[in-house]
Amino acid sequence: MAAFLTRVKSGFQRLLERPSTVDLKKYKDLLTSVQWREEKVADLSDEELTAAATALRERKALDQQAQVELCVLGREAARRALEQRPYDMQLVGALELLQGRVVEMGTGEGKTLAGALAAAGYAVQGRSVHVMSVNDYLARRDAEWMRPVYELLGVSVGWVDQESSPEERRAAYACDVTYGAVSEIGFDVLRDRLCTSVADLVHREPDVALIDEADSVLVDEARVPLVMAGSTDDAQADPEVAAIVRTLRPGQHYERDEDNRNAWLTSRGAKLVEKALGDIDLYSGDHSDRLAAVNAALHAQALLTRDVDYIVRDGKVHLINTSRGRIALLQRWPDGLQAAVEAKERLKPTESGEVLDSISVQGLIGRYRRVCGMTGTAQAVAEQLREFYDLKVSVIPPNKPCVRVDAPDRVFATVEQKEAALIAEIVETHETGRPILVGTLDVAESERIASLLAEAGVTAVVLNAKNDAEEAAIVADAGAHAAVTVSTQMAGRGTDIRLGGAGGSEADHDKVAELGGLYVMSCGHYGSSRLDNQLRGRSGRQGDPGGSVVYCSLADELVVQFAPEATAGSEPDDDGRLEDSTSARFIEHAQKVAEGVNLDIHRNTWRYTRLVERQRGLVLAYRDDVLRTDLAAKQLAEQAPDRWAELVEEHTAEVMEKVARQITLHHLDQRWSQHLAFLGDVRETIHLRALARETPIDEFHRVAIGEFRGIMKEISTLAAESLESVSITEDGADLAAAGLSRPTSTWTYMVHDNPFDSEAEQALQRVRASIRKVKTGR
Repeated sequence: MAAFLTRVKSGFQRLLERPSTVDLKKYKDLLTSVQWREEKVADLSDEELTAAATALRERKALDQQAQVELCVLGREAARRALEQRPYDMQLVGALELLQGRVVEMGTGEGKTLAGALAAAGYAVQGRSVHVMSVNDYLARRDAEWMRPVYELLGVSVGWVDQESSPEERRAAYACDVTYGAVSEIGFDVLRDRLCTSVADLVHREPDVALIDEADSVLVDEARVPLVMAGSTDDAQADPEVAAIVRTLRPGQHYERDEDNRNAWLTSRGAKLVEKALGDIDLYSGDHSDRLAAVNAALHAQALLTRDVDYIVRDGKVHLINTSRGRIALLQRWPDGLQAAVEAKERLKPTESGEVLDSISVQGLIGRYRRVCGMTGTAQAVAEQLREFYDLKVSVIPPNKPCVRVDAPDRVFATVEQKEAALIAEIVETHETGRPILVGTLDVAESERIASLLAEAGVTAVVLNAKNDAEEAAIVADAGAHAAVTVSTQMAGRGTDIRLGGAGGSEADHDKVAELGGLYVMSCGHYGSSRLDNQLRGRSGRQGDPGGSVVYCSLADELVVQFAPEATAGSEPDDDGRLEDSTSARFIEHAQKVAEGVNLDIHRNTWRYTRLVERQRGLVLAYRDDVLRTDLAAKQLAEQAPDRWAELVEEHTAEVMEKVARQITLHHLDQRWSQHLAFLGDVRETIHLRALARETPIDEFHRVAIGEFRGIMKEISTLAAESLESVSITEDGADLAAAGLSRPTSTWTYMVHDNPFDSEAEQALQRVRASIRKVKTGR
C-alpha cells in the first residue's frame, strides 16, 4: 500500500511539474515597466549606462525593481552594440534562466542573446558564470559576438578552446562570464586535478552553469566520461591478430547479437585463430592476453563501421558523435579497442596510457551551485532533467507563431524505394528554386544521397563529419535560393539559417519565402523524437514559411533494431509506398522503444556513477586541503615523528611543507588512479553478477565502498614510507630519484561508455531472439 501511494504521489508530482508555457501574466507589469523606462535609458551615455549596470552589484538580490533595471539596461546595451532590440520573449527567457530553469525557445528566437542577458544578471549579483556550449566554435563565436553587450553592462567575458594556453585559460576563468565547450571546461577540471601548486590552477570554485543546447549536453552527453590519461609503456594492438581476424567471416567464424553490440568466435573460428597463432589454446590462462587482443580485434572488425562509427582522416581514426553526426573531438575508445581499430585500418598506433582521472558530464554539471539552460527541444526530456538534475522546464512562447507545414511521414517497404522517392521529390522541388536541407543518419548515407543526387543532375553541398570545420558557413547558406544541402544529423546546430542565404537581401528573403521557405527532408527517424524535432526546427524561424517531411521504411536500421517484428499493414503501391496506418505505427513504436532503452541506459549509468562521483568529491576535498594548507605536513609529522624531526632540523618549515605536499599528492593521485582502474575492472565483469541472480548495483556498491574505505589511511602510510627514502633539497623532494615520478606526458579525451546491460535491454534481446527463431527456424 505504501509503495502504491508513493507511485501515486510521484505521478501527481510529475503532472504538476510538467513543462508548460510560461504564464506571461506574472511578467506583464515588469515588461510594462521596462517599456516605460526605455526612453530614459536611451538618453544615457555609454559610460552612464555602464555605471547604472555596475550599481546593480550593490544589491544583494535581483528583486523585481532590479530585474526591470537589468532588462532595460540589457535591451539598450544590445540595441547599441548589436543593433538588436531584444523581444519581450527574450527578456522573459533571460528571467526564467535567472530562476534556475531550462527554457525552451524555438529556432531563431534569440537564445544566444537571452542567455547573455541572464549571464550578465548573474554576474551583477557577484556570481561567476560558465556558459557551456557543444563545441569550441560556438563558444568562441558567442563570446566574441556578445562581448560588446557585456562590456556596456560592466561585465568581463572570456572564452577557452583547445588552443588556449594555461595563462589564457586562467585569464578567461577569472572573468565574470566564461564561454567554453562543456568538454573543454571539464578537461580543465581534470587538469587542475594534477596541479601541485595553487598558482598552476586555472579554475575558480564552480558557481553557475548556463548550458546552451541543454538537452544535448545534459542528456545526449550525460554518460560520456571525460578522461585524462598519462603515458605508459603498454603494448599496442598486435598487427598479426588484426590480419587474422580480417579473414574471418560472419556466420562461419563468428556470430553477432541482434542489436550488433557483441561479437564472439564460433568453435570453427576459434580453431582457425588458434592454428594461425601457432596452435595455441586461446582459452588457457597462459594466453589470456592473446584472447583479449582477438576479442578487441573482432569487435573492431565486426561491430565498428568506417564512415558510420568513425572516419579516417590525416592518418588517424576520428570517432563520430552518434547524436550529432560530426567528429567527436578528442574522443576515443578504451586503448585496447582504439588500437584494434587502428590496426584494422593499417594505421600507425597512437600513444597508449593509463587513466589518471575521469569525470562524466553529469558529474561535472553536478559540481555547480546553480544550473540553468536553454534549447529548442526541452519538453521531450523534461522528465530526465527533473530526475537527474532536479531542473524544471519553462516553455517560452515564440515571438511570432510558427507557420511551418510538417507533412505526414512517407513510409516505404525498402530503403531503396525510400531513397528513390526522396531523390525524385528533391529533383522536383529543386526545379522551383526552393532551398532544401536533407538530414541523413550517418556519413555513409550522406555521401550516398549526394551521389544519387549527382546522378540525377542536382549538385548538393555535403556537410558531414569529414568537413565539420566549414559546417557553420555551409549551414548558414542552406536557405539560399535553389540551395540543396545534405547534412548528417544536427551538424551545424546553433547556426541560424536565414531565408535567402547568410548575406542575402530582403528581396532574396522574400523570393525564397514565396516559394514556401526552407524545405527540410529527413532520410529517416532518429532514435529520439527530439532529434527529429531539432531537424524540423531548422525551418520556420521567426514566423518564416517552411516545411518538413520524413521519408522512412520498414527496413530502416531503427525499425530492424527496435521493432524487428514490423510487417506492412497493406500491399505497397508501384513505388513501394505504404499508405496504411499500421506500418507508420510500427515505426513510431520502434522510436519509442529506442527512447526507452536510451533512458534506461542513462538511468542505469547514473546509478553506477553516482557513488564514484561522491568518492571523487571526498578525494578532491582532501586534495584541496593538502594543496592549500599545511595538512600534509601535520599528518607526516604524526605518522613519522622521528624522521620528520630529523629533517626539520636540516630544512626550513617552508621546504618541509612543500615536501610533505609533494609526497602526499603523488600518492593520492596514484592511489585514486588505481581505484578507478579497479572499479573499471569491476564494471566490466558486473554483468556476471546478474547471471548469478545477484543485484549488480548492490554488488558494485559493496565492492566500491569496501575498496575506498582504506584509501586515506593507505595514502598516509605510503607518504610516511616515502619520507624515509626521498632526497630533499631546497627545491623540495626529488620524487623522480625515489621512483615516484609522474607521467612524462598527459592528454585528455572522451569515450562513450555503456558497460551495463539494463534489464530492459536484456528483455528486448530475448524478444528479438524469439522472433528470429520463429522467422528463420533457427
